Amino acid sequence: MKVNYIIVGSGLAGTLFCQKLKEQNKSFIVIDDDSQQSSTVAAGMYNPVILKRFTAVWRAQEQLNLAMPIYNQLEKELNIRLNYKVPIYRLFSSIEEQNKWFEAADNPILSNYLSTELVYINHDCIKSDFGFGKVIQTGRIDTKTLIENYKLKLESTKQLYSESFDYNDLDFTSTHVKYQNIEANHIVFAEGFGMKNNPFFNELPLNGTKGELLTIHAPELKIDYVIKSSMFLIPIGNDLYRVGATYERSDKSNLVTEKAKNELVNKLRTFLKCDFSIVDQHAGIRPTVIDRRPLVGRHDEFKNVYVLNGLGTRGVMIAPYVAKQLFNLIEKNETLNPEIDIKRFN
Repeated sequence: MKVNYIIVGSGLAGTLFCQKLKEQNKSFIVIDDDSQQSSTVAAGMYNPVILKRFTAVWRAQEQLNLAMPIYNQLEKELNIRLNYKVPIYRLFSSIEEQNKWFEAADNPILSNYLSTELVYINHDCIKSDFGFGKVIQTGRIDTKTLIENYKLKLESTKQLYSESFDYNDLDFTSTHVKYQNIEANHIVFAEGFGMKNNPFFNELPLNGTKGELLTIHAPELKIDYVIKSSMFLIPIGNDLYRVGATYERSDKSNLVTEKAKNELVNKLRTFLKCDFSIVDQHAGIRPTVIDRRPLVGRHDEFKNVYVLNGLGTRGVMIAPYVAKQLFNLIEKNETLNPEIDIKRFN
C-alpha cells in the first residue's frame, strides 16, 4: 500500500492533522492503540485568557480564528454536535481580584475578551459574594465525541489500524518511509505522552502532567455557563457537570485516585451549596512542555519523520494551528514558528 502519510496517534493533534490532510486531498492511514487518554478526558474548553493571572493566551485570536471554522466543518462532516458556545464566569474571591480584572480589561490585548461589567447572580446554589467577571469568545469542544466519531469514520474507510506501533518495523529510503506493508512519503508521530517511548523523539523535554476530572450530577444547579474559580465547573447537559482539573507531575498513570477526587470535591464545595453526586472520574496525561509551547518539527537525521506533540492544557485551541504549521512545513517548505519548532531544544 502507498500513501502520502502515516500518522501515529489519533488524539486531538493527530485528528486535526488528518483533517488538514483530508482538506488538501492527501492520502493517509492512522495507527493508534488507544493507550493515551488525554484528549478523550479533556474538558475541551477554549478560552483566550489565562484566568489565574489575567493574561492573554499565546496567539489567542489567531488560534480562535483558525479553529472555529474547522470545528464547525467537522460538525457538518460527522453530523454531530461539537461546539458549545458557553460563557465563562470568573468567580471573584475579593475586591482585590475585581480590581485586577478591571486593570486587565483596560489592556488593549485583553479588551476583546474581558467584559467590564461585573456579573452578580442570585442563585441559591452558588456562593458568590464578590460577583463574577465574564470572559468573551469562549466555549467547549466535545473532544471525546470528536475523536470517537472521527475514528469511526476512519474505520469505515479502512484508514485506521487499531494496534500498537512497532518502531523496529520502520525502514527508510532516500525518499520514503516503509512500515510493514505500507510505503509513505512522510510519517508524523502525534502520540501525546506516549512519545516518551519513541526512539526518534524521546529526548525532547515532554514532561507530562496528569489531570483528573469528575462528572457530577447536580439537579438543583441548572446553569448554562462555566464557573471558573480554583477549578472549572462546566455544564455538559442533563444536569451533568464536568469538574476539573487536577495537576499532578509525579504520577504518570491513567488511573483515577481518591486524592484527586477529594481535592476537586473540596474546591467545589467552597462555592457550590447544593447537593451533588459523583457520576464518573477520568484521568489522563497531558503532553506538557517546560516552556508551554508545542513540539513540532522534523527529525534531524530522518527527513521524512516528524513530530506533532506537546499541546498541553489548551489543545482545542492550538491543535488546528500546529497542524497547519506542520503541513506547510512539509508540503510548502515554509518555516515553522520558532516558538514551536523542536530546534529550539537543540
